[in-house]
Amino acid sequence: MLAILTKEIRSFFTSAIGYLIIASYLVLTSLFLWVFKGDFNIFDYGFADLSNFFLLAPWVFLFLIPAITMKSFSEERKLGTLELLLIKPMGTLQVILGKFMGALVLCLLALLPTFLYVWTISALGVTTGNFDMGVVVGSYFGVLLLVACYISLGLFASAQTDNQIVAFLTALLLCFLLFFGFEALSTLPSDGSTKLFIKSLGAKHHFKSIARGILDTRDLFYFLSITLFFLYLTNHRLNHFAK
Repeated sequence: MLAILTKEIRSFFTSAIGYLIIASYLVLTSLFLWVFKGDFNIFDYGFADLSNFFLLAPWVFLFLIPAITMKSFSEERKLGTLELLLIKPMGTLQVILGKFMGALVLCLLALLPTFLYVWTISALGVTTGNFDMGVVVGSYFGVLLLVACYISLGLFASAQTDNQIVAFLTALLLCFLLFFGFEALSTLPSDGSTKLFIKSLGAKHHFKSIARGILDTRDLFYFLSITLFFLYLTNHRLNHFAK
């Protein structure tokens, strides 16, 4: 697994992909938070907190993570190297986990510079440092859990095809449905309990709960279950392909 992880990270940074992904994330979030006028702009918001950043982050990653994962297996299939990769003694699951961890490390590197936002918000307050650090930590934790779900969906999509564009669009659709699809469906029923149940099936509901600084085991179980389920499906697909 370590060999695959190292190979993935090297492949990101020996080309422009890794730098482009990190730069895209930082530029997009910075423009929406500090430059463009609108709902996400912190100066227009009027409060020294990062709630707008954590509302924006899932949407930016929704596009960036499919771009990261689209070549994970589809490129291997197109080049004919997937069979060689799968017959190595490390096993299919270790290959998947290596690629999963490689994508996760890249996302972590994209998130690290955003700690500058925390310092900026601290300095902007009427009283320096007057913000709830527990909410900030919880929100970052929620972003990492959501990112893990997105990556597992992206790997699953990439394992289905040898076309990177198809893998990207499939992952984008799956991530969108997971994050916002159930939220949208919950507006259809008139019954309140049914609305709440449908909403609870979506990632946005659980992400918002963690972003409030509340670490509920139900939210943790939800994200871990989705991540493990799609990693299992990816493993099943690759095992079928290897036969």
